[in-house]
Amino acid sequence: MLAIERRNKILEKLQTDKKVVVSELSHDFDVSEETIRRDLEKLEKDGYATKTYGGAVIKENSNAELPFVVRKNTNVAGKQQIAKLIGSMIRDGDQIMLDASSTAVFVAQNIKNKKNITVITNSVEVLIELADVSGWKILSTGGTMREGSLAFVGHQAEKMLSTFHVGKAIVSCKGLDPVRGLTDASESFAQLKKTMIDSASKKILAVDSSKFDKISFTEIGKIHDVTMIVTDKEPSEKWKQVFNAEGVVCVYPGMTWKTELQ
Repeated sequence: MLAIERRNKILEKLQTDKKVVVSELSHDFDVSEETIRRDLEKLEKDGYATKTYGGAVIKENSNAELPFVVRKNTNVAGKQQIAKLIGSMIRDGDQIMLDASSTAVFVAQNIKNKKNITVITNSVEVLIELADVSGWKILSTGGTMREGSLAFVGHQAEKMLSTFHVGKAIVSCKGLDPVRGLTDASESFAQLKKTMIDSASKKILAVDSSKFDKISFTEIGKIHDVTMIVTDKEPSEKWKQVFNAEGVVCVYPGMTWKTELQ
C-alpha cells in the first residue's frame, strides 16, 4: 500500500472514530509505529488531525478539504438515504445540475434508471458514474482540475454554469448554521455551488446531519437561498423552526412530503 493510500485510510478512520492509536494502526497496516507517527505528522500538518500521546484525534473545526476518496467513504448510509430521497424527486426529462460532492455521486447512481435526463456537473466522478448511461445529455463544465477532489473549478467552470438554466440543482455544503447559512471549506467550490443555485428553479441542498450547527471557511449562501433541504435524519425542533422561518422545506427519511415540491 502506498503512503498516500494508508493516510487516506487513517483519515477515514478518524472521520468515523474521531481518534486513532499508533499501536493499533501499526498492527492494522503492518508497518512500524514510526511510519504511523510520520503519517500522523503529515495529517496534522495538512490540518486534518491533532497529534496526541500515542495517537491523534480529528481536528473537528478544520477547514481543510478532505480528499474525495475519503469523503465518499464517510457516512455512506446517510448519503445513500439522501440520494434515494432526491432520486424520487427526479423525473424523466429533467434537467439538473450536480456539484462535485460525494453525495452527488450517490444521487447519480440512484437516478440511472431515469430517461432523457440532462446533467450538468463539475464532478469527474459523476461523469465516470454516468458514462454507461444511454439516452442522456451529460455536460461537463470544464475548468481547472482541483487536486485530490476529482472536480473542475475556476472561471471557465463558473462561466459555463451561468449560461444554463435548469429545473433542479443539487448541491452540498460542509456546514449549516442558522446565522451563517451554507458554508464550504473552499472558496472555489463555494462559488460554483452558488452559481448552480442561481441557475436553477428548484435549489436542493443535500446535507447529512453531521453538518448541522457547523461553520466552514466561506459562505455559499443563506438558508432561504435554497428551496429544499434533504438530510438523513429528522432535524431537532430548533432546526425545524429555523427552516419554517426561512420558508424552506426539509425532507428526511420517514416523513411524508408533498409531490408538488418535486
